[in-house]
Amino acid sequence: MSQSVEHVLIVGAGLAGLRTAEELRRAGYDGELTLLGDEPHAPYDRPPLSKQFVRGEIDDTALRPAEFFTENRIDLRLGVTATGVDTTARRVRLGDGETIGYDQLVIATGLRPRRIPSFPDAAGVHVLRTHDDATGLREQLADARHAVVVGAGFIGCELTASFRARGVDVTLVEPQATPLAAALGTEIGELVARMHREEGVDVRCGVGVDALITTESAAGQDDSRPAVTGVRLGDGSVVDADLVVIGVGSVPVTEWLADSGIPLAAPAEGGGVLTDENGHTGVDGVWAVGDVAAWRGAHEAGRNRRVEHWTNAGEQAQLLAAALLGAEPPAAVRVPYVWSDQYDVKIQVLGTPALADEVQIVEDKGRKFLAHLFRDGTLVAVVGAGMTGKVMKMRGQLAATRQTPVG
Repeated sequence: MSQSVEHVLIVGAGLAGLRTAEELRRAGYDGELTLLGDEPHAPYDRPPLSKQFVRGEIDDTALRPAEFFTENRIDLRLGVTATGVDTTARRVRLGDGETIGYDQLVIATGLRPRRIPSFPDAAGVHVLRTHDDATGLREQLADARHAVVVGAGFIGCELTASFRARGVDVTLVEPQATPLAAALGTEIGELVARMHREEGVDVRCGVGVDALITTESAAGQDDSRPAVTGVRLGDGSVVDADLVVIGVGSVPVTEWLADSGIPLAAPAEGGGVLTDENGHTGVDGVWAVGDVAAWRGAHEAGRNRRVEHWTNAGEQAQLLAAALLGAEPPAAVRVPYVWSDQYDVKIQVLGTPALADEVQIVEDKGRKFLAHLFRDGTLVAVVGAGMTGKVMKMRGQLAATRQTPVG
């Protein structure tokens, strides 16, 4: 372990930031450890927000009890926003005008949801990223009758399933040809669309949104904003809605790094902080981890890309902690893994579907299906719904193919 590291500052108290703090302590780091979060909430789990939490089935999504931070000597500071960094002086500027020094800085600021600029600020229109977003959405869901979900990615599809579980009529709008087309391709997307239609969802693909339809005020509410009553789509049709959720993706929180010299990926390439395969930015003492980080893939022809998956945060944190402390990083080949619970089905993804140029639907049993995805004849991903065993048994084969860069 390097004896020169006396203070590690982690900016971002989400899953990736917390996992990095845990891995540093697990690896034997005994110095000062500060974890900054811009929200008032202690680190919490995001996946339940679109499912059990928004449906009102659970209230507590905390990742660790309060005493965990004391016992592990992690200085958790909440409601603190980083506004800039001086990498020469090794100091981070905070929103209150103060600065905090560091020996090693870990950037874990995550994402913020995209909004539709042409939409007015109206009651009944939501995005979902934070605990407060989910709380507001859950409160309105109790009285909602007609919902429009704009964007059929994982969050949009999960919220659609949650709304239907609460008896709400849902129209799912997606400009691409199918739900999850960007993540899994259109062949698999068609199977997902079929599942939602079987649950009574009005799935409209290949069409965007044109405008919100609103009243002058939110009737019956202590809210001076107009209230949404519907959505006009790009084809001219109008869909009634007293609840609208915008799920059109997210962007990395990197504005505070402007003029810092820390390398950033272009927005057209997905944005984020550019790093090597262990999370180092190339700037002395600066690292990045989680959704905000565009890591160089050791097994994907050296591409830099961001991976917005729950399991990825922990795996990156383990590699980063070892590298930061000068230890030998884990040698195991990691296969990307993500899952999505929709209705009574768990959709699982192993590998990297975005690399595929061929999709083979191996099994199609209605709500259950299994697909193998290839690039130039090499297996690069497996996607299954309701077929946990058959998906997970392919992990070893995918790990073997990832020993050689694909692309």
